[in-house]
Amino acid sequence: MEARTLHGEQVVLRPAEASDIPALAAIRATPEVYRRWRGGTDLTAAVAEDLADPGDETFTVLHHGRVIGAIQWSQETEPDYRHAGIDLYLDPAVHGRGLGTDAVRTLARYLVDEVGHHRLTIDPAADNAAAIRCYSKVGFRPVGVLRKYERGADGDWHDGLLMDLLAEELR
Repeated sequence: MEARTLHGEQVVLRPAEASDIPALAAIRATPEVYRRWRGGTDLTAAVAEDLADPGDETFTVLHHGRVIGAIQWSQETEPDYRHAGIDLYLDPAVHGRGLGTDAVRTLARYLVDEVGHHRLTIDPAADNAAAIRCYSKVGFRPVGVLRKYERGADGDWHDGLLMDLLAEELR
């Protein structure tokens, strides 16, 4: 499916471009984001790899024309298990303004209304209360804890929270 620009109430999601890589790498380098979205020492290469991944579709999140983050989605295409998953990171300078909620809601509407998914998933770190609140505002519900789900920057394994959203629950 050809990616197109999506318009939320406060944000614009447009297909990510190579010219976005420096700004996205700088956001990924902030301590708050790096803690959740590492990628080695070369974050420029990590962002470029994310944008080139054929299994994901990445949008650059814009607010008033400025790059403030990225949101991506992937899908399971097996008909009996078909669903989409979402991942997001935003510049900490814009946290707490509802922009993450708007970005997730905008992408979720697209995935439900235009791509035809009946179920979406997202998997924040279990201790990421702000992200969990953001996703809950869109209608995502906790499904369960994924124990020792991802390795943190400290080298230890940390729990994740699996959340899902059914199309009829989208707020």
